[in-house]
Parts: sequence; C-alpha cells; structure tokens
Amino acid sequence: MTLPAAALLPSAVEPSCYSRLTNEWICWQYLVDRQDELVDATVEHVLITIAAVAFAVVIAFPLALLARRYTRLESTILGVSTGLYTIPSLALFPLLVPFTGLTPTTVVIGLGLYALTILVRAMLAGLQSVPDDVRESATGLGYGRRRLLLRIELPLALPVMMAGLRVATVSTVALTTIGTLVSYGGLGNLIKDGVDTNFRAELFAAAVLCVVLAVVFDVLIVLMQRLLTPWTRGQPT
Repeated sequence: MTLPAAALLPSAVEPSCYSRLTNEWICWQYLVDRQDELVDATVEHVLITIAAVAFAVVIAFPLALLARRYTRLESTILGVSTGLYTIPSLALFPLLVPFTGLTPTTVVIGLGLYALTILVRAMLAGLQSVPDDVRESATGLGYGRRRLLLRIELPLALPVMMAGLRVATVSTVALTTIGTLVSYGGLGNLIKDGVDTNFRAELFAAAVLCVVLAVVFDVLIVLMQRLLTPWTRGQPT
C-alpha cells in the first residue's frame, strides 16, 4: 500500500510558529522567512534616525552659539525648542505634509525638531561649562573668536554635548516608529502592522530590533566620544 505524500512529509503540513493557529511571540522561523522585510525596515529606521539627528545638530549648534552670545535670547531659544516637543506627532506630521509630502523628509524634519529640545540645551550647557579664565588665557595668547571656539571651547564642551547627543539619538530611535503615520516609520511600520493584525512574531521582532538599535547607537556614540576626548578616559560616561 502506497502512503500519500502528505503522510511522508508531516512537517510540511504542520503550521509554522507564526501562523494564525499558533501565533507565538518568539518565532525563529519568522526571522528566516521575513528576513528581507526585516532588513529593509531596519535600514530605513537607521537612515531616518541618522538623518534626523544630523538635521537637529546642524540647527541646534548655531542656536546654542546664539543663546550663549546673546543672553537675552537664551530663554526665548530654549523656550521655542522646548515648545516644539510639546506638539503631538499626530499634529506635527500633517502640518509638514503639505510642504514635504508623504516622504521620509517629513519624518526627518519632524524628528529633528523634537531632538532640538535636548540638543540645544546640551550644547549650550557644554559651551557655558568652559571656564572663563580659560577663555581669557586663550584670548591673551592671540586666539581669535573662531579659533577660540574650535581649538578651546569645543574640545572642553564636547563631553557635555556628547551626553546630550546620546539622549537625543536614543530617543529618536524610539520616535522614528511614529513615522508610520506617513508610511515611513522603519520598524514602526512592522510594529503597527503587528498590532493591527495581532501578528505577535512581527510585533515582538520589530520591538526587539528597536531596542537593539538604541543600544548600538548609544555604544557607538560613547566610543566616538572616547576617540574625540582621550583626556576624559577613565571618567564615568
């Protein structure tokens, strides 16, 4: 008697761990089957995060310099940068869409504006932490304003600035997920789909990858800080 093919290959008819019948939270088979989808979402998440933080740094540094030089503007600059963080993403992104469309640019600008809250304060605090006698000594040695900033103030302010950059970057990794509002949320797209469809393996995998990205970014920034400020090695970060 010849057995049917299905009987010879029972594993072929067994449901996978992420099928509707099982729907397990942890499923290695899902990682294998959806590898391309996970990689694409992770790469998009990383690129958006880097672009948003870079955009925020480009804006925050001049604002910090302005607030440090003109003390009357300090409270205004800090107030505006902080106020931006209070705007809900559900309101901010739609406000940007008419100008930038349903594109990654919308997410980058929105997240960059949110990061200003942390970066402006950190950069200003770093610049203000440079002792006045150090500035006076450098000026007495003939350092001009630009040279003083680049050769004296920035190196001394860098540890405080990098601490702010760490917080801003890690928070941006988390906030990037809200980019799913305009279909560019990286891993946030998978998280939203997992919630909407009760797809546990997808939801869990995307959430874990977000945490991993935050840790990786934090470690990389710490290593970069140690390379840029070798005189601070051995001090707590």
